[in-house]
Amino acid sequence: MKRLITAAALLTAALSSCKMENPLLTESPLQYGAPQFDKIKTEHYLPAFEQSIKEAKAEIDAIVANPDAPSFENTIEALEDAGRRLERVSGIFFNILEADTNEELQEIAEKVSPMMNEYSMYVSLNEKLFERVKAVYQTRESLGLNTCQLRLLDNTYKDFTRGGANLSAADKETYSKLSEELALLSLDFGKNVLASTNDFALVLTDESELEGLPDFVIDAGKQAAEEKGKEGWLFDLSYPSYGPFMKYSTRRDLREKLYMAYNSRAFGGAHDNSQVVRDIVEHRIKIANLLGYPTWADYELEERMVKTPAEVNGFLKELLEPSLPAARADVKAIEDYAHAHGFEGTIMPWDFSFWSEKYKAETYTLSDADLKPYFKLENCIDAVLGLATKLYGLQFTPRPDLPVYHKDVKVFDVCDADGKHLALFYADFFPRPSKRGGAWMTEFRGQSITDGKEERPLVSIVTNFSKPTKSDPSLLTHDELTTFLHEFGHSLHGMMAEGKYGSMTGTNVAQDFVELPSQIMENWAFEPEYLETFARHYKTGEIIPKELIDKIVAAKNYLSGYAQVRQLDFGMLDMAWHSLKELPACSTAEFEKSVLKASALMPQLHGTCISTSFNHIFSGGYSAGYYSYKWAEVLEADAFSLFQEKGIFNTEVSGAFRREILSKGSSDDEAVLYRNFRGHDPQPEALLVKLGIITK
Repeated sequence: MKRLITAAALLTAALSSCKMENPLLTESPLQYGAPQFDKIKTEHYLPAFEQSIKEAKAEIDAIVANPDAPSFENTIEALEDAGRRLERVSGIFFNILEADTNEELQEIAEKVSPMMNEYSMYVSLNEKLFERVKAVYQTRESLGLNTCQLRLLDNTYKDFTRGGANLSAADKETYSKLSEELALLSLDFGKNVLASTNDFALVLTDESELEGLPDFVIDAGKQAAEEKGKEGWLFDLSYPSYGPFMKYSTRRDLREKLYMAYNSRAFGGAHDNSQVVRDIVEHRIKIANLLGYPTWADYELEERMVKTPAEVNGFLKELLEPSLPAARADVKAIEDYAHAHGFEGTIMPWDFSFWSEKYKAETYTLSDADLKPYFKLENCIDAVLGLATKLYGLQFTPRPDLPVYHKDVKVFDVCDADGKHLALFYADFFPRPSKRGGAWMTEFRGQSITDGKEERPLVSIVTNFSKPTKSDPSLLTHDELTTFLHEFGHSLHGMMAEGKYGSMTGTNVAQDFVELPSQIMENWAFEPEYLETFARHYKTGEIIPKELIDKIVAAKNYLSGYAQVRQLDFGMLDMAWHSLKELPACSTAEFEKSVLKASALMPQLHGTCISTSFNHIFSGGYSAGYYSYKWAEVLEADAFSLFQEKGIFNTEVSGAFRREILSKGSSDDEAVLYRNFRGHDPQPEALLVKLGIITK
């Protein structure tokens, strides 16, 4: 350890003058080490990567050169601590790349990606380093390690073997080349999706084209047009714009135009991902084969709760079989309703949101327009943070003094009930052209303990909620409130992390376990006892009427069969791509349609393709893992039933959930953690019952 510290210190001293000029390479003087977003410039990123990679390599070299016999401390723990500065630089850059990108950042990403891959290979294919790791691993039974230490050792050894350490020299070179190319392909995929999304705009100049749209949708369209220097009203493919238009517009021709644009993103044209998808899949097949796995899915699932493709497909089938009849009944109900109200012909995909919203409004007399006035964003922020106060005693203090990367971002200091600092929480709510679509939680820095000093996490959520207009504040749909709770659940997992090893704390858990803390939080969006505490009309201050809450609860499982099958389709498509042993002879779109044909609920349309914009599996971290959303729904349905039994604000239950789930990371097997909390293994039946698809 002494040699490791000395090498790092020498490198730090040698490069100190350069660091003084780059805020990414100095310790932040701000409280809790908050990033200096006010000082970080685009030109700082590339030098920061170059320098931090040099430093990380020096730390690896010091481990390899240590003359002492390999031990858990001087090899495994030292390796865990190596590259911390690189992690910080990466944590800032790649998060900004997603949340507030530009062409310069995208160009830097293309340069950095091979650099990061080369460093990864420098570690994972380092024969002398692996020899030290293997030496410790082979003596693990005699080292007196605790469960957490044993898991770190096991994870480290597996990381090497799964990263090509046992390959021949020639195969290592091939693996490195394939990995670098794959990283660039994934970047290209995401860039194409963003570009094709931003390329489209539906600009309306005739008021008659606005027929059916509520005032809040019209106002948002007007503001979007003004921001782009256009006359009239502008609607784009960001969900706060696209979703309401599809629900409310009576102009079927415009709905079709918008639908086709959204569902053909990066499919054809200047930003076509059709071949990129095939190239990504081909590279993954080659890498899996090189490492001794028949498919990419076999490789990925080895480290999950559900271990094999057969188990995943069996799980998806177990949910699909009872859900498909329910989904078809949902679609028929909408078709029958539309025909009863004058619609002629076949219901097409661009009709479904429109008629299902009308059916919902009539059946439950409930619509987004009814609910939005009660969900002012500021009130929702107070309520979501307040829920963490009720359940876990957390306190959130606004920190407007800390710099942010965009003016829309809010920062909170998070403290435990005893006043101990837990985290900084960054929240970025509104859409913009520089932000990718969707919603996600991430970290600029995770929790860890190094040399006895703990670093607490810097947690962030990024969403695309409806923006304020000139006449109204930001008003959330109930779906957006649910999304907020979901991402905040991930944030709690990060905020309440405890443990020594950063690679095993917070959200660093098996991918099919990571959605449990997020999806369980969605349940509170349907609990009257919770909604009554904050849902007030933004103009009158009136608390949300009981009859509206009753309608929210009654409509909770509206189209649950349809929604279930849609998510299962995504999971099946993911598994189909990543269970391939060779590329299909047919095109990307043809392969997709063949996979989804049996479960299709509506006509499969020429000119549309899910795969080419499926960021989760082709540029995100969910390849062979999209099923995990449904797996986590099973976990949360079973887990939340304990809150329902004991009380939705019961601190005994929330305390156990924090103790056994939120704070533990992956310090023990995730199946063990779940059993410790719930007392039994998860059962798919719990989700089917919750959704009303089956009864007990």
